[in-house]
Amino acid sequence: MIGIRICLAAWLGLWLFLLAPATRAQPAPNLLPLPAEMHWGKDRLSLSKPLKLQLDASPDPAVRPAVRRLLTRLQGPAEPAAGPVLQIRYGRVGQPEKFDEERYSLRVTPMGVSIDAPTSLGVLRALATLEQLPVTEKKQRYLPEVDIQDQPRFAWRGLLIDAARHFMPVAVIKRNIDGMAAVKLNVLHWHLTDDQGFRVESQVFPRLHTVGSTDGLFYTQAQVREVLAYAAARGIRVVPEFDMPSHTTSWIVAYPRLKSNDSTYAPYTSWRTTNVAIDPTRETTYTFLDSLFTEMTALFPDPYFHAGGDENDGRNWRRTPRIVAYMQANKMVKADGKTVDKHQLQTYFNRRVLALLQKRGKTMIGWDEILGPDLPRETVIQSWRGKKGLVDAAKLGHPVLLSNGYYLDLNNTAASSYLTDPLPPDSPLTPVERKLVLGGEAAMWAEFADSVVLDSRIWPRAAAVAERLWSPQASTQSVADLYRRLPVISAELETLGLRHRIVPELLLKQLAGSSNVAPLRTLAEVLEPVKEYKRHFQGFTYTTATPLNRLVDAAPAESEVARRFGILVDSVVAGGATAAGRTAASQRQVAALRAQLLRWQANDVVLQPQFLLNPTLREYGPLSTNLAAVARLLLERLMQLQGGQVPSAAWLAAAKATLDAAQAPAGQAELAVVKAARRLAIPSVSAP
Repeated sequence: MIGIRICLAAWLGLWLFLLAPATRAQPAPNLLPLPAEMHWGKDRLSLSKPLKLQLDASPDPAVRPAVRRLLTRLQGPAEPAAGPVLQIRYGRVGQPEKFDEERYSLRVTPMGVSIDAPTSLGVLRALATLEQLPVTEKKQRYLPEVDIQDQPRFAWRGLLIDAARHFMPVAVIKRNIDGMAAVKLNVLHWHLTDDQGFRVESQVFPRLHTVGSTDGLFYTQAQVREVLAYAAARGIRVVPEFDMPSHTTSWIVAYPRLKSNDSTYAPYTSWRTTNVAIDPTRETTYTFLDSLFTEMTALFPDPYFHAGGDENDGRNWRRTPRIVAYMQANKMVKADGKTVDKHQLQTYFNRRVLALLQKRGKTMIGWDEILGPDLPRETVIQSWRGKKGLVDAAKLGHPVLLSNGYYLDLNNTAASSYLTDPLPPDSPLTPVERKLVLGGEAAMWAEFADSVVLDSRIWPRAAAVAERLWSPQASTQSVADLYRRLPVISAELETLGLRHRIVPELLLKQLAGSSNVAPLRTLAEVLEPVKEYKRHFQGFTYTTATPLNRLVDAAPAESEVARRFGILVDSVVAGGATAAGRTAASQRQVAALRAQLLRWQANDVVLQPQFLLNPTLREYGPLSTNLAAVARLLLERLMQLQGGQVPSAAWLAAAKATLDAAQAPAGQAELAVVKAARRLAIPSVSAP
């Protein structure tokens, strides 16, 4: 009955609201993710008086502390005796592990705020929206009048944090959980084991966490429970990943009986894939896993358990005569009847692991390499290599998750993630198969992200993935509007304790030393780390001990300065610089573009002495020189455009050579302005 009354009250409120005058202002919302429905009014609720909480019986102990955290951030710790009311009503305790409802309604009027939801999870999501609503205008803060009806598009909206390659302390995990809650992500995929380390205390096999890595860092079981409780209080599930049978060098270092061959292994300190795998043919392997799962499934209560399964090319097995003989004896061969098939052996391993996990009430998740016709349908497939893996898995009847397109460590743009949809309009899946798409996960692999720079590699780009997975497909078509709202959510995340903006600045100050940091910042803000996995192959050898404190680590994953520069260039290319196209607006655009180019041109002269004095910066000298050369080139091009001159063939050839040289990376970083510069300098290069 409580749920019925809540629903009736919510619908009555919405009906009365819609009967109000239709001349409401429609503000451009700064909310992210965008709600399913928003109806804006003309009035406002002043925050000059603090909100008074009205929350009657609250069966979920997480709700009241969550409201207090919100109100403290909005208006300070005082609890007013009177004032506009924040009324919260919900029906029952939400169970995120059962994909319980996260639907809510949120209404702001001049008299107060009301939140109604079927479950406490909906309340937590409403609070995240409410925190983004305040507007400051002429030093006055207020909440705009609004009626919001909201619910997620996908039930599974995750963020993978790799704590195996670089260990991430509890404080780092917690603040990123706060960031997840702010944008309504609801699953922390905690990648806890890899070749470089086993990061969870095991009381059954203690050598796993004490011997398997060079740094010896791990989470105690008490710390794991602390993180689980912290996440649960914010409506976030924690799904652990214990990656196997490959990515297990740390396991084998600790317990050599797991290895597939007679080699001796030491703690692994490189980032390259080892192609080492545990032995799936020995019963002792499954006895070991049985004991390990008994311990770890009890520690992690979520019904889902990620068993990895990726990047095993089988060479470790094919080169071991004993394992080859086992495969031949069990007819694990390809169509020719002779060549052993590692995929069949891995499928056998997966089925054994699945049985062990099911015995403990767990649903197994694996990366898309484990997919095959013999894999039981209840196994969840997480697709990272391409959308084909998602489609193939759903057509075989598997629940699926998409991560392809959401790999934050590749340093791609927020727009590229935003335009990646688990279920695009042209999806070949049937309506029944579409229901198997649970959602997706942003993934932050940590080869080039330690606990210092992690936040800046996740945020704010992960918010684009969050909106893609929460908001209705029809309302998430404008990349320009996404970028308008990203700085707003970025500032909110900073107030929550995320260090995505402060750490790059601190790194720049450290690199500049006693020199003025401004010239170095001018260069850094138009640099980006090289894309994808190119950083492994550009003349610098990284190990687990390599500090991530160079200029490439202070550079943004996506340069906002370069993005805005590209927009300005496209406006000028569209005709604003020519004599015929001159308007007041176009003249302002040209003036802004010229000012930016002059700044870049002059910066190199100031910066080169710093490079000479600082060996850690010297490798970035060519990038600064090339930026100045590009600026000079574009200033010449602006003069041509304004004078109506057509560039000569010789000038265009020289321009192309300059831009080609500027495209070359240095110090694993590259200039992010070159593509836009080509569109301005070379007429045949069209804007995207």
